[in-house]
Amino acid sequence: MQLIADLHIHSRFARGCSKDLSIANLEKYARIKGIDVLGTGDFTHPHWLKELKQELKEDGSGLLQTKSGYKFMLQTEVSLIYTQDNKGRRIHHLILAPSFEIVDQINEALAKRGNLMSDGRPIIGRYSSIELVDDLMKISKDIEIIPAHVWTPWFAIFGSKSGFDSVEECFQEKSSYIHALETGMSSNPQMNWRISKLDKYNLVSNSDAHGFWPWRLGREANVFDVNPAYKDIINAIRTNKGFVETVEVDPGYGKYHFDGHRACNTCFTPQESKKHNNICPQCGKPLTIGVLNRIEELADRPENYVDKNRVPFRSLIPLSEIIAMITKKGVATKFVWEEYNKLIKHFTSEFNVLLNVPEKELAKIVDPNLARAIIFNREGKIKVKPGYDGEYGIPLWNPNNELRSY
Repeated sequence: MQLIADLHIHSRFARGCSKDLSIANLEKYARIKGIDVLGTGDFTHPHWLKELKQELKEDGSGLLQTKSGYKFMLQTEVSLIYTQDNKGRRIHHLILAPSFEIVDQINEALAKRGNLMSDGRPIIGRYSSIELVDDLMKISKDIEIIPAHVWTPWFAIFGSKSGFDSVEECFQEKSSYIHALETGMSSNPQMNWRISKLDKYNLVSNSDAHGFWPWRLGREANVFDVNPAYKDIINAIRTNKGFVETVEVDPGYGKYHFDGHRACNTCFTPQESKKHNNICPQCGKPLTIGVLNRIEELADRPENYVDKNRVPFRSLIPLSEIIAMITKKGVATKFVWEEYNKLIKHFTSEFNVLLNVPEKELAKIVDPNLARAIIFNREGKIKVKPGYDGEYGIPLWNPNNELRSY
């Protein structure tokens, strides 16, 4: 059975997240998006966990169900701040769990280290990645720990600000318990394939959504051909058996693909940053070194390297962003929603629109120009002005491809 799974989101109890995040809204928009299994987000937060226990029921598969049968997987993210090898580290990890019983044990262990009530993504100080793995593996080997958005500058295992140069350097003797890495929006699998020491780790993709809107939820996801059960999904992540592909945004769409300094509107390629000694020429402050630069630093393979033995991927910009690009309207405007809802009404889900519906069928419902853009998106032909220093990238439409403007 083929499943689309987004296994990393947040609740309204995490900083910077929509206050309208609820199980009902998550289910509604996950169904519209075409996601079959969604992470719960933030099971470490006592208030959110109480809601999860009230609204979701364990069904014997290791997943949870709403009353209407929609499936969630227990999931959280933790932020560790500690010193290792005489350097300050700030690392985020994704944690997946198969039952409320195990979640209660995880929370009991983590509560001894930090205040779980403070944030949906708790910050735990003086607690290393090594200790995290050690503590959680004592609870259950079924728990999955995945370094989150691994290249993000500020809070990631390979981040330019406080990261390591390898999984083994971070986890040391506990690295055998790490099976997968989350690529994050500013990198795609092919960028990661350039680093041979990552070959042993599978690559997963998730939205890390802070809201339930369809241009956030499921913007990155995993496609599995397995039964809808925790152990089967985890086995696919660990072994690649039943792991069909990942869905990625163009890495330029991510907020940290290029280097830069947002306050000065300075955006550089790695080569340009090198010419300026990684200093902003406008203000003299250090640039935020982005994902592409960091990968270039660690890569031992060429830019166009393809590993045919790895799980494949495809690049898609969210449908709302494509509509906004073509219509030159804001992504959350009434006009964009009207066009979006036309397509969902006729073709069931956003992923079906993005991946499957023929252009001639799309053009019966929306402007042919938009139908063409959806196909170009499917074929990976939408160019993106790269994001940097916390600014999202911007999808660009080549005027030569337009039939007519709105």
